[in-house]
Amino acid sequence: MKRDKDIMTIEQQIAKGVAAGIRALYGAEVSPESVQLQKTKKEFKGHLTLVVFPFLKLSKKSPEKTAEEIGAYLQAQEPSVAGYNVIKGFLNLSVAASCWLRLLEEIQAAPDYGRREATASSPLVMIEYSSPNTNKPLHLGHIRNNLLGYSLAEILKANGCRVVKTNIVNDRGIHICKSMLAWQKWGNDETPESSGKKGDHLIGDYYVLFDKKYKEEVAALEATGLGKEEAEAQAPLMAEAHDMLRRWEAGDKEVRALWEKMNAWVYAGFDETYRRLGVDFDKIYYESQTYLEGKKEVLRGLDEGLFYRREDGSVWADLTKDGLDEKLLLRSDGTSVYMTQDIGTAKLRFDDYPIDKMIYVVGNEQNYHFQVLSLLLDKLGFAFGKGLVHFSYGMVELPDGKMKSREGTVVDADDLMDEMERTAKDISEELGKLDEMTPAEALNTIRMIGLGSLKYFILKVDPKKNMTFNPKESIDFNGNTGSFIQYTPARICSLLRKAKEQGFALPDKLADSDLSEREESLIQKLAEYASIVSEAGASYSPALIANYTYDLVKEYNQFYHDYPILREADGALRDFRLLLSANVAKVIKSGMGLLGIEVPEKM
Repeated sequence: MKRDKDIMTIEQQIAKGVAAGIRALYGAEVSPESVQLQKTKKEFKGHLTLVVFPFLKLSKKSPEKTAEEIGAYLQAQEPSVAGYNVIKGFLNLSVAASCWLRLLEEIQAAPDYGRREATASSPLVMIEYSSPNTNKPLHLGHIRNNLLGYSLAEILKANGCRVVKTNIVNDRGIHICKSMLAWQKWGNDETPESSGKKGDHLIGDYYVLFDKKYKEEVAALEATGLGKEEAEAQAPLMAEAHDMLRRWEAGDKEVRALWEKMNAWVYAGFDETYRRLGVDFDKIYYESQTYLEGKKEVLRGLDEGLFYRREDGSVWADLTKDGLDEKLLLRSDGTSVYMTQDIGTAKLRFDDYPIDKMIYVVGNEQNYHFQVLSLLLDKLGFAFGKGLVHFSYGMVELPDGKMKSREGTVVDADDLMDEMERTAKDISEELGKLDEMTPAEALNTIRMIGLGSLKYFILKVDPKKNMTFNPKESIDFNGNTGSFIQYTPARICSLLRKAKEQGFALPDKLADSDLSEREESLIQKLAEYASIVSEAGASYSPALIANYTYDLVKEYNQFYHDYPILREADGALRDFRLLLSANVAKVIKSGMGLLGIEVPEKM
């Protein structure tokens, strides 16, 4: 399969011509690889620009004169160069129309254009994302995490990596015991079936209920004259939750049975949300199965003098010499913290897979945590410790502020997807987008538009930045939105159906013909796709794919508006424009696929 060959062929061909020109004009040798060509700025005529300043020592002439001489040589000797112009030290080169036509044929001939295929020797990358707690349903923050993780996995696959998508489920700890205890006290044997709620929603309600009851206890204790911290420490409900955690870690049968039952409800709910969101995992780890491995490693570190024990029995790592502080690894009662679990999970993963790179998709509030994890794994002697990658992303906020799980003020993932589909339905019906569809087609299209708008709105933002999500802004058939992008390949599909009905087929070979600047620019934009995919993989940025796709759509829509296609009288030109349109749709679908976004054929 071709990858990076098409546009690079033109660039490499011209770069070789430049090297030959330097040799012929100035008697000097330069390597074609050192010749840097970039896309010509829109305000100037041309396709590729050569910066000639690096060659002035060789030419011993002014920038303008050097550029003029190299340009004249290329126009005379290099068939791919049709013309040139000089702006100070910049040589703007116009590529011959025949090269763009051959390039379009190359793109057409590559079904998976822009992607590399993995081989048995390709690097194995493990990507951890989602990482939910089993005390609450997935929310808007989880949606950004899942979408980033899944898209990053697809982008790395497109770059020829072997990828393992993994999830660590935080299924133990004090937060889990809070939900369990609240259900035990006030649940009256309520189940997902009896309540009509998804299991994760049901358990989340009890997590919120625990917090409400706990605050009531704290307020009552404060009313007796206790300070807030003292009241929180003496609240019976929190003491019961900690006792339940100790019993869980001791293997108490009753607590374990309740834990298994309630977690099973949550997992069924999670699976439904994941399916709807369109994300999946190759391997799921559970904290309840990894924390013991982590405890074992921490105790080994304690025996080897890497860590120390305080008087209360807790175990700590002193990282002050590494520029950090002291980190708790085991509590005084012997229970584990998140860091302990992550040490155990990392060890088990590298035992299970020959991982070349481990990427954690976790919000930027955990930057310190992953600094510490990398250090601790390195101190424990794991070679992979220093190479861990924390894909740190910004938080998602709402127009009216941050979300808080324990107070029940989060935006639930399921509710948000419902709202997106309702909005997609309302807008699509208002614009008549569903008029010619069957009910089943309309339902599926609404789903694709709603979820596509949600995914695109989140993924178009630089992952490192915090963002505000506004559902109403995300669905708009104009502007930088998923639905705007989805409409273009649907329009092209309609065009190709009409062409087929009229007896026009897509050609394998294109007849040479003159192209407009817009048509040449559109092919050049298509040719950028492979390098954009490569750059997105190197920088871990789905936003590059999203914004490239938007730019491609804008450029095609202007072309579609300005030039006839089926009504074009020149058959060769009509065939070219049909082939160009088909490959624009192909690249849009490919790019949106890397974002996990489906594209309807009708819209």
